[in-house]
Amino acid sequence: MKLYYSPGACSLSPHIVLHETGLPFTAVLASTKTKKLQDGTDFHTINELGYVPVLELDNGERLREGPAIVQYLADQVPGKNLAPANGSMERYRLQEWLTFIGTELHKGHSPLFAPGTPEDYKPQVRERLQARFAWVDKQLAGKDYLLGQFSVADAYLYTVSRWGQYVGVDLSGYANIVAFQQRMEQRPAVQAALRAEGLLA
Repeated sequence: MKLYYSPGACSLSPHIVLHETGLPFTAVLASTKTKKLQDGTDFHTINELGYVPVLELDNGERLREGPAIVQYLADQVPGKNLAPANGSMERYRLQEWLTFIGTELHKGHSPLFAPGTPEDYKPQVRERLQARFAWVDKQLAGKDYLLGQFSVADAYLYTVSRWGQYVGVDLSGYANIVAFQQRMEQRPAVQAALRAEGLLA
């Protein structure tokens, strides 16, 4: 398998999950700025939408969108318990979290990364994100992970919660999120993905 990624982008989530699975894969750097691979290939020939992540399977088929990719990966190694069983209420809880992180947190950051966003609009964006993270902080009370035990949703939350340091969304007041981030950073798979993306100090 190949994972097309950009350092620190949302592709960090499947990158972490790949390390959790233990499955063999190749990580291929795809610049979100130049839209080119390191060998000069136009990334649009891999994903015409021009963004990461993309998972290329050994048969050449490609899967886009992080929440779909991480569930696919989890289902390849059911014994690792990275996602609850398909059809169970717990699986729908996982999908609920993946959807919330994708729509409320991930896309909620988009205006802060977009160069054309008016400066006077950004405080509203940050305020909305703070409110969403405050809710997540409450959900993590008394739990190590979103579903109680580690799942692919935690890799996505960890990835998105890292972005605040770059766009002025301060999460330091949310003790449960801070503890969650620290817990995640102790996982060997997280360390391996961060190291591979050049994100470890």
